[in-house]
Amino acid sequence: MTTDLHLNTSQDRLEKASMMLAVHGFPKAFLFLFCALFIALGGVSMAAPPAGPDNPRPDKGDIVLAMPNDSVMVFRKVQVPGQGYWGDEEQIIQMGDASGGIFEGLQRTQISGSFPDEEGQGQAIYLAKYELTKGQFAAVMGLGTLIEASADPEAPRLAQLEGRALQEALMVPLSFVSYHDIQEFIRRYNQWLFAPEHPERLDNMPHIEGIPGFIRLPSEEEWEFTVRGGLPALEGGTFNDRLPFALQRINEHAWHLGNASHRVRPIGLRQPCGLGFHDMLGNVQEMTAGFFRPEVWQGKPGGVSVRGGSVSTPISDMRSSLRQELDVYAWNQDEEQVQERRSFNTGARLAIGSNVVVNTRVRAAMEREYQEYKDMVRKAMPVGRTLDNLVAQAAGQLGDVEPILGRLMEEHPHLRNELHTVQEFMDQARQRLDKAQRESARSLAQDAARNGVNLSVYISRLVSLENSLEAARRLAEMSSRYLEQVSAVEKRIEELSAARIQQFQAYSEKVGQLGEYGSDYFEQALETLREQDPLPRENAVLELLTVHVREFSEKRRADRENWLGGYEEVFKKFEQ
Repeated sequence: MTTDLHLNTSQDRLEKASMMLAVHGFPKAFLFLFCALFIALGGVSMAAPPAGPDNPRPDKGDIVLAMPNDSVMVFRKVQVPGQGYWGDEEQIIQMGDASGGIFEGLQRTQISGSFPDEEGQGQAIYLAKYELTKGQFAAVMGLGTLIEASADPEAPRLAQLEGRALQEALMVPLSFVSYHDIQEFIRRYNQWLFAPEHPERLDNMPHIEGIPGFIRLPSEEEWEFTVRGGLPALEGGTFNDRLPFALQRINEHAWHLGNASHRVRPIGLRQPCGLGFHDMLGNVQEMTAGFFRPEVWQGKPGGVSVRGGSVSTPISDMRSSLRQELDVYAWNQDEEQVQERRSFNTGARLAIGSNVVVNTRVRAAMEREYQEYKDMVRKAMPVGRTLDNLVAQAAGQLGDVEPILGRLMEEHPHLRNELHTVQEFMDQARQRLDKAQRESARSLAQDAARNGVNLSVYISRLVSLENSLEAARRLAEMSSRYLEQVSAVEKRIEELSAARIQQFQAYSEKVGQLGEYGSDYFEQALETLREQDPLPRENAVLELLTVHVREFSEKRRADRENWLGGYEEVFKKFEQ
């Protein structure tokens, strides 16, 4: 709002000064020169574009692309850490919510930008500042096409509206249209932008290697990285918070069931998130580019993933990780036929993308970087971590060979002896692999238990230190000579708190790795630890560890909040 006021005040000053010069008989050429000089010297702030129906809340950093009929589409840049074509460890983020729904399990993934960040050494995502509106759709496709495509019974009324009433109606996010209508809009908009006779339309389009980007839907990773607050949130330690703002301020930022009652509202009425995007949570849920899978990057592919909740989402369900499936082709039980889904609370937010291999120079650079990436970085990336358990993979591949050998024996009886020999070698290899898996699982269980014991000790010590701190503060109130003791205890608490977090993170990672093994492997590993006559503290840790590994094996996600809560409940009052 400060930017808007500065702009308006400066414009008023410019208009008044121009009027005074005109009154005193200065020629038009002089007036033009005066205005240009006034702007050049900073008399008018150029930090934000002018306000309008497509950008009701202009702000510094807005990137404005032209549209037909004097409409615009506004984007904002989101910085992404790391660099290079393949990424690095800085780009590993955690998505999901341990306390969320079944489709929001915690998982590590890589976030990458489609363009180099010209202001720094990282990369950049470009996401639309607002949800796609009816007016923007009509600007490209035509008002008649909007009315025809919409399943909204009120849509025909748009043809009868004029002036301000029509403008306000068209500022509402687009909904009641199908996924394919959105894709056709994107195709037509790209065609309009890329018209050879109008290169000026691409003036503000991000480029890579001199090649302009194109309009598309965002990926789920891009969407969630943005709503969580991006790089500032990562650096500030708030990235994994359930909401990007305090829960008590949700009405300032989001239209949800409690304050919208199923009615979609015009864009820009609520406050933006920390990166300047409006309505990422609430209003209409937003389509993304990928198939819906039970987990973001694995599982059965289904419809389309939609993110952010809507005017029909209760406050209790509103969170950054919320994701649901849009059944693009929906079964209508009443009419017993398949129909394209047109939902009143489902819309879209656009992104700007680019191709991976934009030219031969980029491909050559990617090939040069790949070997170093594979040797140094890939093992720490999510895709590499899925390949960590090479022993388990090899055992599975040996199992795949069994039916092939059986078929060969039937089809080629004269090779039966040789194939039996191969099968014997395979059996021996399988036995060795089985032993290796059991030893690996046992090692992981020992490491997890060690982390758990350290965690439990830190929790117990913190309770004792907090009691000591309370006593030291009471003494300090009576005499300042105890202030040094208070400071020392506070410093020790800070150190132990950091160590507790470190141990819990290591514990959670080990639990996840152990839970990826078959149940017979991790159960045997845990039983081996129980047989070693553990001390009471160690035995209490083993009980928690067993529960957590079984939970991870069943749900394929780490319920970190409850796991840590379980440790604190047991060991805050633990007496050994």
